[in-house]
Amino acid sequence: KLFSDGVLVIGFSDGESPAKDCGLKKGDIITALDGTALDSIEALRACLNAGGGSDAALTVKRGSRTLTLEASPQQDVGGEYRLGAWVRDSMAGIGTMTFYDPKSGAFGALGHGINDIDTGLLVPIRSGGIMSSSVSAVIKGQKSQPGQLHGTFDLTHDIGTLSANSDCGVLGSAQPEVFPGEAVPVAKRSAVRTGAAVIRCNVDGEEVEEYSVEILRIYPELGDHTRNLLLQVNDKRLLEQTGGIVQGMSGSPILQDGKLVGAVTHVLLNDPTRG
Repeated sequence: KLFSDGVLVIGFSDGESPAKDCGLKKGDIITALDGTALDSIEALRACLNAGGGSDAALTVKRGSRTLTLEASPQQDVGGEYRLGAWVRDSMAGIGTMTFYDPKSGAFGALGHGINDIDTGLLVPIRSGGIMSSSVSAVIKGQKSQPGQLHGTFDLTHDIGTLSANSDCGVLGSAQPEVFPGEAVPVAKRSAVRTGAAVIRCNVDGEEVEEYSVEILRIYPELGDHTRNLLLQVNDKRLLEQTGGIVQGMSGSPILQDGKLVGAVTHVLLNDPTRG
């Protein structure tokens, strides 16, 4: 689960609105109103109503820039002051942890960043956590229709905290007792080759199992740094259960010769056996 650093603008109400008039854009992040830092939608609403309709100075992050926009909130039919913008401050989903480092307590998951579903932009993180989950159902992947894992979460407590949301995945820390097991070495890039490998993933209950795959191609370093290799699932057990790679398997570690070489990050839409 992820809480954004500020309030993310994901759209606007129909017609004219204070948000449109002041120059707000989809993908902007409102971090403060009249100098008061915002960390939730509730905080934004409280600040707007406290202002009583007077002009408000919005501090906005737009990419690498920080802007100040002047907005004139308007009352809705219920008497609350609004900007006329749809906003989001949190999200949650199911994914897979890639590694846990027993020396530092650090972990990485997903292998790709968490992007907002409406804007497509990487969500800046204020705080977040990871929870235990159990896979309860699988929708098999088909050509042009990626499958997905359905799961239930243990909402009673977090087992780790998030500290970063990057293009290469989410990062955080956790206590060692949460992840028992033996550490594995990490391969150098030069040691990774085409050929047989395995992925470790959880597609049923809480069990992590190992499945055979083949690394078909290794891409040059100058390419997309989240898509370094092409792999194909050839394990009949996994193909029968999921059809290949499905949503929720992102982050599943790839091992070759007993060494960590990467993580599953994407599925090819025209061939769910490849990613």
